[in-house]
Amino acid sequence: MTTTDKAVPMAAQRADIDDLFWQDDYEPITADDAFLAEVVAKADLPALLAALAAATGDTSGLVEDLRPPLTPVDTVGHPHGGMTEAQQELARRLALDGLRRLRDEHITSVDVLPDDTVQHILTFLTNGNESWVPSLRHELDLAPDKGGAPSWRFGELAPGREFEVLVVGAGIAGIAAGHRYAQADVPFTMIEASDRIGGTWWKNRYPGVRLDTPTFGYSYSFAQKTDWPHQFAQGAEILDYLETVAERAGLADHIEFGTRLTRAVWDEAKGVWVVTTVGSDGVTTERMFAAIVSGLGQLDIPHIPDFPGLADFTGPVMHSAEWDDTIDWHGKRVAVIGTGASAYQIVPAMVDEVAKMVLFQRSAPWMLPAPNYHDTVDGTFSWLVRHVPHYGQWYRLWVTTLGIPGRFHSVEAEEGWEGVPLSVSRTNQKVRDELIGRMAEQLQGRPDLLELTTPSYPPGAKRMLRDNGVWAYSLMQERTTLETSPIARFTPEGILTEDGTLHEVDLVVCATGFRPSDYLDGVEIVGRGGVEIHDFWKGDTRAYNGVTVPGFPNFFMLYGPNVGGVVAGSLHFMIERAVEFSLKVVREVLARDIKAVDVTPEALDRFVAWVDAANRRMAWGQPYVRTWYQNASGRVSQVWPYTNADYWEITESVAPGDHEFIA
Repeated sequence: MTTTDKAVPMAAQRADIDDLFWQDDYEPITADDAFLAEVVAKADLPALLAALAAATGDTSGLVEDLRPPLTPVDTVGHPHGGMTEAQQELARRLALDGLRRLRDEHITSVDVLPDDTVQHILTFLTNGNESWVPSLRHELDLAPDKGGAPSWRFGELAPGREFEVLVVGAGIAGIAAGHRYAQADVPFTMIEASDRIGGTWWKNRYPGVRLDTPTFGYSYSFAQKTDWPHQFAQGAEILDYLETVAERAGLADHIEFGTRLTRAVWDEAKGVWVVTTVGSDGVTTERMFAAIVSGLGQLDIPHIPDFPGLADFTGPVMHSAEWDDTIDWHGKRVAVIGTGASAYQIVPAMVDEVAKMVLFQRSAPWMLPAPNYHDTVDGTFSWLVRHVPHYGQWYRLWVTTLGIPGRFHSVEAEEGWEGVPLSVSRTNQKVRDELIGRMAEQLQGRPDLLELTTPSYPPGAKRMLRDNGVWAYSLMQERTTLETSPIARFTPEGILTEDGTLHEVDLVVCATGFRPSDYLDGVEIVGRGGVEIHDFWKGDTRAYNGVTVPGFPNFFMLYGPNVGGVVAGSLHFMIERAVEFSLKVVREVLARDIKAVDVTPEALDRFVAWVDAANRRMAWGQPYVRTWYQNASGRVSQVWPYTNADYWEITESVAPGDHEFIA
């Protein structure tokens, strides 16, 4: 069935709405009831009910008995948040009535909602989990207290004061910082070592690069793009998004490209950071900033193991994050070292167009089912985004809601569990059995491959990948060899393994990951008393809220240690909250008319102890597990073991007792 709906152009960005992609008017609905019934039959019901309640102003249908139960997800997500068939039937009737109202009453826009309406809808979506609501308001365009944007302005708070901030990096974190600091009118300069924005999405250009999290959970609260073409966005799409956000935020005039931070020294007397940068021309510059916001990425420093004989190999060798587009790999013999997230995308993208594929595996990955991993966004979803005011934003909020509990229940260790070291609990074992069963179906006739691809550690102990069958397909090709014998050395012709096999190849791709625990690697940060930050850490990177470090006043890390989500949460949420926390600290400096704020050692110790205690209860924190989540001292320094809602709470204010205010 078709419609004759006429498109309405997107309105200009409203200054009073904290969303660079805000849209005032949507396309009017002119479709008949039969078409609308088809839409409802295919739609995600909780998001649609929320959007329709907001658009019509009628929340009476969002009764307690209709709330999605948010059934815990072991492997495969439950449709509509686990709604029963009876709930779904009622929800579809209400949704159809709501779409008819939009059509018959010519509703094509909705403004910021009354607070009680927001509360009612969010209570519905969260199944009454009131503790989640404040963090979700942070994400909701239509909430009157959305709260991400600063409510103060530099000129009003500290007129005439010299105060400039350095933002390091123009990737996801740097863009978030630049936008929020610009909203507060705080003077800032942003430096970026490369010649364009995008960070990891500019650097990672390998074949098959894309998200391994659903697209709608991977965007800023202040830039809620809704017309994504893929369910898991391709790398180029994300890079285009970041460039568009930076353009709409007006960040271009603030960015110095080809400029790298090499050193920063705290001047106690002046209360400033003396910063040394190096340009792409090699020229060194020294200048002073009142504060530094580091957006240097966690997965930014490529790691290539020191393989014996690497220099002897006569073919090209490149890391996945340093892809050489000038090399034609088609029809070549290719070796891929590693079976992590990058290899999982690279191998299927290349396997059909190479002469030979040798995949070197140290440990097999766990893979969660995602049949839609390479799918485009379907027509029903696109129709709803165009016709139901803010449906895309409500869908994003629904995805965020589902991500709050995530899969924590499936990775929490059960004391005394007999299944160690292969699983950590009854539920974890259930997940293990289901995932092995899925791989057995995909690898029928190849029990040898099933044995090699079955991980010897608990599900969730390492990053879990997305599985739509392409990995198994790649491994089963005649041209593919899965090599599990360790690499002994490189030779001029290829790679020799410890079992004596020589794999002759033309090209080697190192999908060997990064050095995530080496925060601020290559940068010297000297704080109070002449202490360098790496000496302070002694190999155990720690930061209060993942943001601040004692002895380094007015220095802020974005997506720092212990804030990475693994089985729940949102990267963008964590970054935005870190930015907003840094702005809260800056506001304290300006409002108190002081030089700086420094977190106390006691506050850091208390924070780390709290995080460590939770990580020890998780699969990745078990003593028999070794992953990149751990640093050189063995402590889990990467992972946030709590929810987004918990992080919202601890970053909501600058606790006086946890900080020293330096006059």
